Amino acid sequence: MPLISEAPLFREFLTELASQSQLALDTEADSLHCYFEKLCLVQIGWPGKLQLLDPLAKLPLLDFFEALRGKRLIFHDADYDLRLLRRSGEFPDDQIFDTMIAARLCGESQLGLAALIKKYFDVELSKASRKANWGMRPLSKQMSEYALNDVRYLEELAEILEEKLEELGRLEWFSQSRNRMVKATRDIKQRDEEMLWRISGYLKLPLRSWVILRAIWRWRDAEAQRWDKPPFYVMSQDEMLHVAEQTAQGKKWNASKFSPDRAVRFHAMLEEALTIPEEAWPKEIIFEKVRPTKKEIDCFQHLKDLRDRKAKEINLDPSIIASKVALEAIAKDIKAPSLLPWQRGLLGI
Repeated sequence: MPLISEAPLFREFLTELASQSQLALDTEADSLHCYFEKLCLVQIGWPGKLQLLDPLAKLPLLDFFEALRGKRLIFHDADYDLRLLRRSGEFPDDQIFDTMIAARLCGESQLGLAALIKKYFDVELSKASRKANWGMRPLSKQMSEYALNDVRYLEELAEILEEKLEELGRLEWFSQSRNRMVKATRDIKQRDEEMLWRISGYLKLPLRSWVILRAIWRWRDAEAQRWDKPPFYVMSQDEMLHVAEQTAQGKKWNASKFSPDRAVRFHAMLEEALTIPEEAWPKEIIFEKVRPTKKEIDCFQHLKDLRDRKAKEINLDPSIIASKVALEAIAKDIKAPSLLPWQRGLLGI
């Protein structure tokens, strides 16, 4: 099956796609081998057709997105795929069918695509290329087959699960849950720069080390971007903690693992960090924990017991009806927007 990477084949493919009303879609990305996560592959399937698109070949993906408008698009666990695709432009998301959401609302115990395909089609999918470098070219036959298998059974699986949802009277539950997921993928998450450097283990360091650790984190991030490699390629978190502690004590760290240029930048960064006055050091973050009132505790317990009974009655995992966090929010404020209408209906609130 050819990987479409040239304009003539791409145009021919779009012409074929025009006659379809429903497609199965998936993506593969590279975040393990580079700093800037890249969309590396788009898999598309419809009856009698499985195809791979190569975004790395600079294909006009906006034309592809435009060709998808008005079609039902089937994904499994669409959250990540939609966020990834949106980086290339406005992706049509008004007719998404997510088989993971459907499986969850059908009461499936295992939600992974491989487990569902094994259950409904008695096919064992290979996991051999799960952590492959999808940015490499050419793709191996094994990688291509792995990628295509992610869309090979999706349309049939969606049909099975949609029928079950209809039988259970949960199609509206699905619509509300799907809409919430799609809406969430449109939100751009902002990085909190003051929290990023506070890696696991930083609280064990003296305050003098924090300003150095923050400088190391920022330096490592800049180096990773310059090199286009994940930050851990530059320095591990354990090393960062060790260097911050040693430097604060006036000790030197051997930077021989770095190239000469990187070592120069590293030592310059440490020297600058040591000159930062104490009033500019990072401050300890104190999270004030508000204890719930007795009324809120009693309300939470009542809602939890009710949720658990309902879950047992309809054979669903209780967390699907309402998570602990959602129940705590409702116990504080009955109007809190933490539950969907179908969830509120089940709990009678």
